[in-house]
Amino acid sequence: MQAHSASSHVQDLLAGLNPEQKAAVTAPGSALVLAGAGSGKTRVLTTRIAWLVSTGQVSPMGLLAVTFTNKAAREMLTRLSALLPINTRGMWVGTFHGLCNRLLRTHHREAGLPQLFQILDGQDQLAAVKRLLKALNVDTERYEPRRVQAFINANKEAGLRAADVEAHDPFSRRLVELYAEYDAQCQREGVADFAELLLRAHELLARNALLREHYQTRFRHILVDEFQDTSRLQYRWLKLLKGPESALFAVGDDDQSIYAFRGANVGNMGELLRDLGLAAPIKLTRNYRSLSTILDAANAVIAHNRNRLGKDLWTEAGAGEPIRHYEALDDGEEARFVVEEAQQLRRDGRDWGDLAVLYRANAQSRAIEHALFSAGIPYRVHGGQRFFERAEIKHALAYLRLLANPEDDGAFLRVVNFPARGVGARTLEALDAAARQGGMSLWQAACAGGTKNKGLAGFVQLIEGLRAEVAGLPLAETVEVVVDRSGLIGHYTHERDGEDRIENLRELTNAAIAFAAESDTQDLAAFLAHAALEAGEHEAEAHQDAVQLMTVHAAKGLEFHTVFITGLEEGLFPHENALTETDGLEEERRLMYVAITRARKRLYLTHAQVRMLHGQPRYGLPSRFLEEIPAGLIQSLRMHKPSAATMRATGSGSGARATGPAAVRFPFAIGSRVVHARYGEGVVAGYQGQGAEAEIRVSFPRIGDKWFILEYAHLTAC
Repeated sequence: MQAHSASSHVQDLLAGLNPEQKAAVTAPGSALVLAGAGSGKTRVLTTRIAWLVSTGQVSPMGLLAVTFTNKAAREMLTRLSALLPINTRGMWVGTFHGLCNRLLRTHHREAGLPQLFQILDGQDQLAAVKRLLKALNVDTERYEPRRVQAFINANKEAGLRAADVEAHDPFSRRLVELYAEYDAQCQREGVADFAELLLRAHELLARNALLREHYQTRFRHILVDEFQDTSRLQYRWLKLLKGPESALFAVGDDDQSIYAFRGANVGNMGELLRDLGLAAPIKLTRNYRSLSTILDAANAVIAHNRNRLGKDLWTEAGAGEPIRHYEALDDGEEARFVVEEAQQLRRDGRDWGDLAVLYRANAQSRAIEHALFSAGIPYRVHGGQRFFERAEIKHALAYLRLLANPEDDGAFLRVVNFPARGVGARTLEALDAAARQGGMSLWQAACAGGTKNKGLAGFVQLIEGLRAEVAGLPLAETVEVVVDRSGLIGHYTHERDGEDRIENLRELTNAAIAFAAESDTQDLAAFLAHAALEAGEHEAEAHQDAVQLMTVHAAKGLEFHTVFITGLEEGLFPHENALTETDGLEEERRLMYVAITRARKRLYLTHAQVRMLHGQPRYGLPSRFLEEIPAGLIQSLRMHKPSAATMRATGSGSGARATGPAAVRFPFAIGSRVVHARYGEGVVAGYQGQGAEAEIRVSFPRIGDKWFILEYAHLTAC
């Protein structure tokens, strides 16, 4: 009777699985499951665990399951509790860092760590690096703390200790020395940063054969989620844990590998097939999320990638509506189109939360946020902050606030030591005391010599210099000068997400241009009031029905009834930086694949002929990804009118397609073929600037893109 009950439970577990899913769940031994978007990956993984336990192939304590987020680990344990009558609390299910921490705590002596070692988060680690540099009297302008931190983490994530790092010049050799000193400091203090957890756990198993054999025997089944996102070191750690008699079951999708900047190595999937001697992956290709028109577009785009294992998604849900493609004259008009379509969808009965707007770079959200805010549509920025609430923007606005009103103590305190200039807590306490005693603002106290601190004196000199420099300048130029002279750009240059933050700072100039055009004023105080009004207090609450805004990276794992993919221009999506990197274009195409497959029923693709960049109009080509989608899947929509900001910046009129800015102001249309006497034949890729400063960008097959001052370009049409 008991055997019949167990057999019935197993049948219940497998009921409802499609043939591909069932083959994956019941695969004997090791397997690589190539799970397409919306194909039921999580269900397969949890059902596999439940099936192994229910069939007596392993006990709950005899398996190890790795996820990439704590949320995914909790979801897996919750699903397992519903599938199995067991207590899941003691199971080894968690993230790489969480499981490595557990391993190191259990074997702290063998790992050379104190039992109660502390874990440093990113800020704690940066503080530790700063203490080290100060103790060693290191020039922090040459060896910027964040750069030293990034160097240490990059090498740890590559599995390299200081002794293993090759240095070919004095600067690199000093970085290696600082890495070694940092490691020694952490060892003395009994602390470990995040990157250290994985590296030390790998080293522990690599050198301790008895311990390695113990865990290889214990974990008869190792299961890995999102395998396409594993780094080289993470895969090496998994291989140490896998014994001769154990099985490794990895689930992932090489077409959704989009985290190379975090160290993800999509090549691990092919390497796993070779290492385990597997003939081919098990493919999950039936999609339960999207209509077939959307899937056909995703399949067509990703098919242009050469280095992939290969699969095509399909569905029985029907074709649905065509994909809507919208070509706007400028980014402001693009944002207004999104708003108009969102309002129509709302009238048709859709909730705001059914709609998502995706973009490649965070800075793109500014124009979309402004359009939604102006229309009174609730929205929420997923996985990030609204434009005017981002830290780097608030820093820039604080500098601007001081120019408009030097008595603003809040603005003063925000940036007096940002970027760092040696104005510490004691100096500020003394300054505050002097201000209180004299009944004056902090700025007045600083100007009156309330402290002899050199950094404070330099700050006063900086602000006074900025005030003199921007006197009489238009609003946008004022913003640009402050962003450039404040030191914010240099500060963020060496941060891991610095490129994103710098793009946001540059976008602030565009925000000033748009504000000046729409309000017909160059007043700095009015712009600061506008920024405050559009800041976070108007963002929708977590429980409120709202349009979702996010980068494509942040959209991974989510799905929506309707998706707008915006900014589909060459140089933006695909991003220009990716075009010079190994596998860069292929990763950008995988990003596009992820973006397309977020949509269930309706998909919009938009791009602009003109986009403001650093306060100048930039004329771009449509993204190659648009051309890779079969024309039969797409319905093209017509443009409306340009935004006031672009009309003023470019001098363009009502925006009829036949007389766009490229045709009126410049001798060659974008996309036309031209010849240069030195570089040969090329394609016109874009323009920027105006009048005598106007430049033309030409893409040459052999040497890439070249910019020429238009007046001296000496180009002829083919």
